[in-house]
Amino acid sequence: MSGRSKKNYTTSLQKTLTGINGFDEITGGGIPSHRPTLICGDAGAGKTLFSIEFIVRGALEFREPGVILVFEEKAEDLSLNVASLGFNLKKLQKDGLLWIDHVHVDLSEIEETGLYDLDGLFIRLDHAIDSIGAKRVMLDTIENLFGSFENEAILRAELRRLFSWLKNKGVTAVITAERGHGMLTRHGLEEYVSDCVILLEHRVTNQISTRLLRVVKYRGSLHGTNEYPFLIDEDGISVLPVTSLLLKREVASQRVSCGIPSLDAMLGGKGFFRGSSILVSGTAGTGKTSIAAYFAEASCQRKERSLFFAFEESPQQIIRNMQSIKIDLKKYIDAGLLQIHSSRPTLYGLESHLVAIHKKVKKFKPRTVIIDPITNLTSVASISEVKSMLIRLIDFLQNEGITVLLTALVYDKDKSIQADEGISSIVDAWIQVRDLEGNGERNRGIYIMKSRGMSHSNQVREFVITNNGLELVDVYLGPDGILVGSARQAQELQEATGAEMRTYALSRKDRELERKKLVLEAKIASLNEEFESVRDELNKTFVEEELKKVIMEKNLKHLTQNRNSRNIENGKSNKK
Repeated sequence: MSGRSKKNYTTSLQKTLTGINGFDEITGGGIPSHRPTLICGDAGAGKTLFSIEFIVRGALEFREPGVILVFEEKAEDLSLNVASLGFNLKKLQKDGLLWIDHVHVDLSEIEETGLYDLDGLFIRLDHAIDSIGAKRVMLDTIENLFGSFENEAILRAELRRLFSWLKNKGVTAVITAERGHGMLTRHGLEEYVSDCVILLEHRVTNQISTRLLRVVKYRGSLHGTNEYPFLIDEDGISVLPVTSLLLKREVASQRVSCGIPSLDAMLGGKGFFRGSSILVSGTAGTGKTSIAAYFAEASCQRKERSLFFAFEESPQQIIRNMQSIKIDLKKYIDAGLLQIHSSRPTLYGLESHLVAIHKKVKKFKPRTVIIDPITNLTSVASISEVKSMLIRLIDFLQNEGITVLLTALVYDKDKSIQADEGISSIVDAWIQVRDLEGNGERNRGIYIMKSRGMSHSNQVREFVITNNGLELVDVYLGPDGILVGSARQAQELQEATGAEMRTYALSRKDRELERKKLVLEAKIASLNEEFESVRDELNKTFVEEELKKVIMEKNLKHLTQNRNSRNIENGKSNKK
């Protein structure tokens, strides 16, 4: 059983899941069980396809056999028409899950009488239902039964009889009806006797095609009442609910790198919050797509899937162009980590783009999504409509925990309303890349306008794209303002030259001081030698003088002693 059947819907009315992507969410569980549902719309709106998918999904996903009763196309034509959607009606018939019956009704052969009834139709239907135990029935289209009748009383009576017969049979039926002038159906009666009425429209505005679905009536059940865009592609019908805008999603505190370390540094060194929305805006050629490519590469390097929607370049162009800044996106595509989807905005209407993105996200399950650029969508809708669509898209992605990066082209202020300013209030982080013109050059500057919930740099950095990748460098503030490009390089050279000159001057001064120091030290050494010489000479003279003094004192003492000795001797002689 499909994952669609596992959803729990709280309702007092028993419902049957259609299996149509997104529709069961709008109706809270599908269409009413054991009751007829009217599918109305203009030619080409998708009535037959919607009904067939209801039957086929029931057979394949819920094992509920179905009967298709057609009044226009033959069974062979019907099988061929839906084969491109992957529906193999012949196989379902072979497996006993499908019964197709073509009833030929020629309006020119029918005459309106008071005895006209549908007994023949009931007999054929009863046989088909009982043959395979059908739970679902499709009638396409009801106008072929009543197209030539004008008696309203007969029409109303037979319609009620048909719907009552289907209810009593216990089958869940879908009946297609063509839209009338100023009415939902051609006769204006079918919608009144139906329990559930679904209107399909195919609008073309400004040469852009958009398919829309609206649940006009649903007895006994709440349902979405807005118009919902739907897409028909190789997987059938996809309807996107767009009214669930309650701000109750969970938020993450984990941070993820944008892939440019210097930009991460401006965000506290940690990057953006996971599951947040980021807007990168700037004029043409400022490197917005390059930033987006770095963001995708960083996601793939974390082994996380990334989905890239491009509205200007083909995947091959993006891969080739990013190789010039050393980003190889092809290896991530080959590894199944990256998908690039390119289309012109005019391929779908705005809401159909939303459905297509929603469907691809659900299928690929990425952790990051890139849309480059969102401003191209203004070619199919106004800025206010684009903003409304992006609000729904961002809500959906953030509810899924997906980090989304949007790029926006900015025009000159005096030429156009700024699309980036129109959506800047709904994103979590806003980065601007702008042109810095001067000295005959065009350079790039990058700064963070806002980043909710985190500290971030308020500085303007020069944004340089080289063969080795992207780099953010500090700008210089000169007398005339910010210096970038060659002016910054000249300033850097001047500062480097000045530093070298100062170094040289200081070095020469140091050498001069060293030379003078050596000269002084030599003089000091010479004076020390002279001092030592004088001191030695003085010491020598002093020693000689002292020696002479000692000798003289010694000699004097000796003479004195000799004189005293003679005197004593002379005294002794006189006494004798």
